[in-house]
Amino acid sequence: MELDFERCYRAVDSRDPRFDGWFYTGVTSTGIYCRPSCPAMTPKRQNVRFFPSAAAAQGAGLRACRRCRPDAAPGSPQWDVRADVVGRAMRLIADGVVDRDGVPGLASRLGYTERHLHRMLRAELGAGPLALARAQRAQTARILVETTGLGLAEVAFAAGFGSVRQFNDTVREVYGVTPSELRAGRGGQRSAGGAGTVTLRLAHRPPLHAGALLDFLALRALPGVEEVRGGAYHRGLRLPHGSGTVTLAPVDGHVAATLRLADMRDLAPAVARCRRLLDLDADPVAVDATLAEDPALAPAVAAEPGVRLPHAVDGFELAVRAVTTQQVSLRSARTTLTRLLAAVPGATDEEAGGLRAFPTPAEVLAAPDTAFRMPGARRETIRALARAVAEGELDLEPGGDREEAARCLAAVPGVGPWTAGYLAMRALGDPDVVLATDLGVRRGAAALGLPDDPTTLHAYADRWRPWRSYATIRLWRAA
Repeated sequence: MELDFERCYRAVDSRDPRFDGWFYTGVTSTGIYCRPSCPAMTPKRQNVRFFPSAAAAQGAGLRACRRCRPDAAPGSPQWDVRADVVGRAMRLIADGVVDRDGVPGLASRLGYTERHLHRMLRAELGAGPLALARAQRAQTARILVETTGLGLAEVAFAAGFGSVRQFNDTVREVYGVTPSELRAGRGGQRSAGGAGTVTLRLAHRPPLHAGALLDFLALRALPGVEEVRGGAYHRGLRLPHGSGTVTLAPVDGHVAATLRLADMRDLAPAVARCRRLLDLDADPVAVDATLAEDPALAPAVAAEPGVRLPHAVDGFELAVRAVTTQQVSLRSARTTLTRLLAAVPGATDEEAGGLRAFPTPAEVLAAPDTAFRMPGARRETIRALARAVAEGELDLEPGGDREEAARCLAAVPGVGPWTAGYLAMRALGDPDVVLATDLGVRRGAAALGLPDDPTTLHAYADRWRPWRSYATIRLWRAA
């Protein structure tokens, strides 16, 4: 990835927070690296190097700034929207695939050799998959050290390190202090809520229209799995090593997240999924600038800047919900799904309001016909989706191949263009989908004075590229 020195330096000199996560500033005279908005004095040009990733800065022997916490910056928007191999790899690394399956597992998921994958990541990010995963482990370790009462040896293994020695060495290299000094420096702060609870801040690029996010999630909330109350979103999570729950509360400048985890090794995947759910790594200024060029959308963009595209924490769950919603109201679909949940046993977290994770594909396949209060054809569509996901034929998770997923979905009886587009937009994170046949989209278009005929609307939507998914969210709000 080529970084233009002058543009990057101007961003650093103006302390522009919009560039946080896009690149990192290395200061050779002090041996530290910062986010562009770091409040410290702007370094001299001859002492500055720019890096496309924190891992690249660490590879150059620099440690993280303790003032601006560059590891806590929002991620680059590219990794949520790009459909190429590097974008998919970054989403999988964030989800902890390297920690669980190693680089061979990552390469296998992507269909490339380890050597070629390493070469592509080095070219784009200045670091290979191991270094990128190591940087993430260091950030997870810092969060656990500073916010939990876990012993340091427990923190080491929960963060994904293979040994305590590796953990100690990495923390010293990245933060310039030992783990015990890192903990002492935070004044003994701990998360409330007992063992397995972590409270942290999720950064984002401003602006963020929190009301639009909570409205969207509240309208579609499935009782027993998620709810919106008290200005916060609560839901159950199914994670690689166990279950969990999360509370996400948008506040000034960040989203406060409280996670209750059965296994602390799931912290990094849980954080990555929550960030994707709320679209916190997006660049709202770039999105809004494009949509505001359309006079029909400009007033809505000006009135509500920073409307995000909510994604999913579980692609299979979203697929079941999308099929259940076909040709029925959201209220009717919610009733049907609630009956399915009641028929499939699942552990609930009573301290988190009795929330649970959505059933797995295997659990849905094992459910009796009486659990599906819907037409037989629709029930078989859900079972076909569950079978495809369980057998590995269909990948609806962040690292999935969008084109391959579209081909697989097209082969499932009962999955039409609307369902495939909806899953591409929310499960796979495609930023450029328009659901022109959707009744809500057409009503929203009519309310804004736009054509509501699907064919005409689809052609009109070309002016919103490459952010048609965000335009779709705004049309839903207009409806």
